[in-house]
Amino acid sequence: MPNKLINLKLRFMKFKLLFVLMAFHAMVFAQTQPVAPVKTVTDEYFGVKIDDPYQYLEDMKNPEVEQWFKGQGDYTRTVLDHINGRDELIAKFKELDSRRSSRISNLNITENDFYFYEKITPEDETGKLFMRKGFEGEEHLLFDPSEFKKEDKVQYTIGNIVPNIDGSKVGLTLAANGSESSSILIMNVADKKLLSEEIKPCWAFGMSWQKDNKSFTYGKLNSDDVTDEKRQLNTKVYLHRLGDDPTKDKVVFSGNMFPDLGITEEEIPVVIYDKDANKIYCFASTVDRNLKLFMADSDNLESDKVQWNQIIAREDNIEDIVTDANHFYFKTSQDAPNYKILMTPINNPDFKNAEVLINEDPDEVLQGMTVTSKGFYYTTIKNGVEAKVYHMDLDGKSARELKLPFTAGRASISNKGMNHDELWITINGWTRDSSRFRYLPESGEFKPETMSSVAEYPEFEDFVAEEVMVPSHDGVLVPLSIIYNKNLKKDGEAPLMLYGYGSYGISINPFFSPMFLTWVAEGGVIAVAHVRGGGELGDSWHKAGFKETKPNTWKDFIASAEYLHDKKFSSPDKTMIMGGSAGGILIGRAMTARPDLFAVAVPAVGVMNALRTELEPNGPVNVPEFGTFKKESEFKALVEMDAYLNLKEGEKYPSTLITAGINDPRVIAWQPGKFAARLQALNGSDNPILFRVDYESGHGSDAKSKTFAEYGDIFSFSFWQTGHPDYQAIKQTDKKVAE
Repeated sequence: MPNKLINLKLRFMKFKLLFVLMAFHAMVFAQTQPVAPVKTVTDEYFGVKIDDPYQYLEDMKNPEVEQWFKGQGDYTRTVLDHINGRDELIAKFKELDSRRSSRISNLNITENDFYFYEKITPEDETGKLFMRKGFEGEEHLLFDPSEFKKEDKVQYTIGNIVPNIDGSKVGLTLAANGSESSSILIMNVADKKLLSEEIKPCWAFGMSWQKDNKSFTYGKLNSDDVTDEKRQLNTKVYLHRLGDDPTKDKVVFSGNMFPDLGITEEEIPVVIYDKDANKIYCFASTVDRNLKLFMADSDNLESDKVQWNQIIAREDNIEDIVTDANHFYFKTSQDAPNYKILMTPINNPDFKNAEVLINEDPDEVLQGMTVTSKGFYYTTIKNGVEAKVYHMDLDGKSARELKLPFTAGRASISNKGMNHDELWITINGWTRDSSRFRYLPESGEFKPETMSSVAEYPEFEDFVAEEVMVPSHDGVLVPLSIIYNKNLKKDGEAPLMLYGYGSYGISINPFFSPMFLTWVAEGGVIAVAHVRGGGELGDSWHKAGFKETKPNTWKDFIASAEYLHDKKFSSPDKTMIMGGSAGGILIGRAMTARPDLFAVAVPAVGVMNALRTELEPNGPVNVPEFGTFKKESEFKALVEMDAYLNLKEGEKYPSTLITAGINDPRVIAWQPGKFAARLQALNGSDNPILFRVDYESGHGSDAKSKTFAEYGDIFSFSFWQTGHPDYQAIKQTDKKVAE
């Protein structure tokens, strides 16, 4: 009899859950999801015709397009706001954040020991600029972006902090609502007053104080409109003297100004003054990791006779460079896919016949490097997840590994300059928070000097990180990081978040995020696939997921998912995949190649229409990574990596949450917009295809509450669609909406 009662009760609960889900769908889907009409345009490339039914959505100033974007955003907002558990999840994010009284980032230390940094507290939406004298000095608030032009009613965010040589002035860049169209402001540190000049629209990077300590170079955008196709082409570098009218600043470098240097229209010139070497350089920047570097023969940029000489070409395969008073130290992949470090004199550099300082390690990929008065330091990473730090004395005879305070998945190093012995090392892991130490070379000890406050997370104590190597489609072993509760029952029922990126040679090294770890706290598993196209295994790993070899990126990802399913960490109907920006290529092509393998896909502010990326404002600068449709072989590669073009009518695609920021300067919003329109039209399943449009953000969210809301949406949607019981029912207050 008791068993019959239990069975009856279970049947009633299942019926009740089904009724609730039906009511939920009836309520939230009563609002009509806008349908984008098909207006096919046919383009031809090398004799191949490409039909593009939603090309008109690229005109984001068209009222019809604007209305469609707005309708999609409103519809998605209605759905997401009614998922049970979402508000509680956001509250949990806030509670975790409140445990740390302050978090410090963007730290800059002058040679005379002034610390300039951003600090954010639980009450703050974004960081404020602070200063102190020395690590233990008294803290002073210099600038609060929330108080800047409050009448504009926008969210201003600090981008870059650039103190001058003696720390008497500090420059900062400020952008509104994620646009990255920055203003440069200058503050007099002694009285905490902003100078009258405001320079805009500028790049968030590239400001450099010059030798006189009273002037600086900076780069300007051609427009603050993120949809302007000429916004980033043929940009110029200006010189500003404090007190001058910025509208009269002199152009000191551009491609047109020095045509013999071969600066292309998409290359972004960045001019910097190197105090240690007393030299001025210009970097011609794109996403290409290999440098194109020029050096001036004078420290007077205003001279009509200044000459620029190219000292590094991209063909030299040099990715990073540091200096002391006499030498360039540079990191190269030339005949060394895991990198090596060489040195050459500054006054007569010969990069092709330089002296080897650090040889390539066959097992560890060289990452960062710096020079102090005590020698040369550098960091390495193995499989993207095992970090080490090395020190070489000034005699350059041998390098020794430093014994870190704890085993680290990530290590970064910083210093005050070549004439000082200070070296700081920051280390962390997937389940261990960042700690900053000052290294004492005389004793070999590490002195804790963490700037951020310390927080405790006892609910994460049972979380473990497992590192495995997974065979891909061609037998190549791919590193895979798996984070889960050590008490997890491996029965395939846990919701899985599989994350990846795989572009630009960027490594996803271990990071500690209480917000992300909440996924594990909710009973899930997080896995990070270190796919080809990233830099986890060196330059060759990057090139193996690059242009024509790009399919390896999503095939590695698919192999990682299959491994996790085989090992019963999860199963296809419990798996969510996520990646952002260039990671949109990865997520888009994984879900179009193997829609059966995933329950949920979240391409966030993603590149979804790779073939036409070149035509957006930020597109030309990305050609070195993905290719151009002007070359036949690269055109074919772009079509292959284009998720929008690889959608098939009637295919049963997973539930998908696509996101876009209207102010996004890196991936314009029509990229995810076109993908959403076509996926909604062609999808053969009943799974929801939602397009989340944020009108107050850019390439992600700058304000803390917006970040919590964004990930609250992503996590709750994913838990809902993977069957998590706490994210299924309708909130009681939603009954009014249904009526």
